[in-house]
Amino acid sequence: MNSYNIAVIPGDGVGVEVTEATLKVLLAAAEKFGFNLAPTQYEWGCEYYVEHGEMMPADGLSQLKKSDAIYLGAVGWPEKVCDSVSLHGLLLPIRKQFDQFVNMRPHRLLTGTSGPLKKTKFDILCIRENTEGEYSGAGGRVHVGNPHEVAVETSVFTRHGVERLLRFGFEQARQRSGKLASITKSNAQKYSMVFWDEITEELSAEYPDVTVERYHVDAAAARMITHPESFDVIVASNLFGDILSDIGAAIQGGLGFAASANINPSRELPSMFEPVHGSAPDIAGLGKANPVAAVWSGAMMLEHLGETKAAQAIMAALNDVLASPDNCTPDMGGKATTSEVAEAIVKAI
Repeated sequence: MNSYNIAVIPGDGVGVEVTEATLKVLLAAAEKFGFNLAPTQYEWGCEYYVEHGEMMPADGLSQLKKSDAIYLGAVGWPEKVCDSVSLHGLLLPIRKQFDQFVNMRPHRLLTGTSGPLKKTKFDILCIRENTEGEYSGAGGRVHVGNPHEVAVETSVFTRHGVERLLRFGFEQARQRSGKLASITKSNAQKYSMVFWDEITEELSAEYPDVTVERYHVDAAAARMITHPESFDVIVASNLFGDILSDIGAAIQGGLGFAASANINPSRELPSMFEPVHGSAPDIAGLGKANPVAAVWSGAMMLEHLGETKAAQAIMAALNDVLASPDNCTPDMGGKATTSEVAEAIVKAI
């Protein structure tokens, strides 16, 4: 029997609730398909910061490194800890230390769900560079508090970083419809984005079976709303991918459906899986949180671990469950609680 050590970080706000719901689903799938999940829970996050002055202990990354995968609920509680502190103290260090350079987010409508668009048939995989680019953290502030204060934030794009992300995108496109959309802003950013375009062009020669289209990010944002069915695999920088994937979440029904994976394709270090709806402190503890994105992220984790049949069963169960209005949380127009949705998914599995 295959066994997997899973590091679980429920985090803050609704992260605790959706993580509990997801673990029920994952353990049910493991039992049905004959493998073992061994979750180890880490109570790190903003509450931990308030008590200890850090988002995780000094050896936190060493503890996580022992796991086969990491599951994260949500991070952030602005009333307690500044977002820049919580983000740079937990999520970003994990992504960078474990070289999770691929952020992968699927966008499509599940059965029984509806988005704000008239168009319903789209299946987009947004692949975002996850460790450098606009979120590299290079820069600083001088003359702080003075009228002549200066803030500098420098984007960092390396050939190694851009090429490996694009190559991953090409491989995904090859496995899907053979279409790749590369997103830049090379008319305005004549160094970093032209650099990105040039590497895309170089790699396209290695993938003659993949059709490449290039869009400026503003045009791509508009097109995701007007013609989402025209996209299949999207590759973009850290910032642009972040923005476009939130548009993707909106058109698929809202952030309650926004699943994601932070992937280290080498598998030499653990990858991390998380819903990206945030911690939503305003509804924390009320049982109103939509667990679909969290469960979907869990299915992505099982697929990454090689348990494809279990992952497919979870997605089939999601579709079955959401077909009934009785299983919808308030954001979907229903009255079901987080735990009730989880229980329905477990039953469907």
